[in-house]
Amino acid sequence: MRFHLKDEIMNIKWDKNTAEPMKVKEKHGTVYLQYPAFEKFPQIIHGFSTRIGGVSQGIYASMNLSFQRGDKEDAVSENYRRIADAIGFDLKKTVCSQQTHTTNIRLVKEEDGGKGILTPQDYHDIDGLITDIPGMTLATSFADCVPLFFVDPVRQGIGLAHSGWRGTAGRMGAHMVRAMEKAFGSRPQDLYAAIGPSICQECYEVSEDVAEVFQEEFSQYRKDRNLLYPGREKKYQLNLWRANEIILRESGIPKEHISFSGICTCCNPDFLFSHRASHGKRGNLSAFLGLSPSIE
Repeated sequence: MRFHLKDEIMNIKWDKNTAEPMKVKEKHGTVYLQYPAFEKFPQIIHGFSTRIGGVSQGIYASMNLSFQRGDKEDAVSENYRRIADAIGFDLKKTVCSQQTHTTNIRLVKEEDGGKGILTPQDYHDIDGLITDIPGMTLATSFADCVPLFFVDPVRQGIGLAHSGWRGTAGRMGAHMVRAMEKAFGSRPQDLYAAIGPSICQECYEVSEDVAEVFQEEFSQYRKDRNLLYPGREKKYQLNLWRANEIILRESGIPKEHISFSGICTCCNPDFLFSHRASHGKRGNLSAFLGLSPSIE
């Protein structure tokens, strides 16, 4: 697919096996991605940032959404302002994770608004966020790891998580489902989930010790090459999309309620930040999921 933005033409490589990939959206030059499956929920505000439409320079160009990677603070702040305007959420009511590859989850309250963007965070080691408060938006950061979106249209609750290989091996998706059950009374069969832009199996080469962790955790899928297969020189190709799909399905979420992004961060390094493709010289992408201020 060739993406046109004014004078910029970009070839985007989409996964050919994804039936309904995310849609490319643009407002005032800021480009982001959205799930078609979430369009039927008017109470939901969501999006995933790209590299396009910000003011950052160099390796951070241009929509870097991390204050921790060496970029100029005023540039990151302006990038947040632009992405909030494009997707349509309030930064004063947006709450960021504080990711350290855990399966820890925070129940977001109204007083958390702005933390991680406008004010310092007073919490640590949080890779998952949930809330049912109208007007609040959750935000998590990425550059190859897997974003997980959760929407409960019945109980009006949402969840957003960061799941790298450690979080996936720890079944972060299952922890999120249980957290929403406990906090909101959510039922797995009512939940809609989405697996976000992240590194694909062809790009994700892992060491033998990481492969062994997944062979043990997903022992009944040992013969599933869509999950893991041997590569070169005792390396393996790991499919985090498939692993998270298994986790979500085993947690009780119906297959037809699970969406995929259809786009790999590493295959599209000019469009999305990728840690592996850039050898660590990069900015951060962000996922956003919020509840409309007025829920009927």
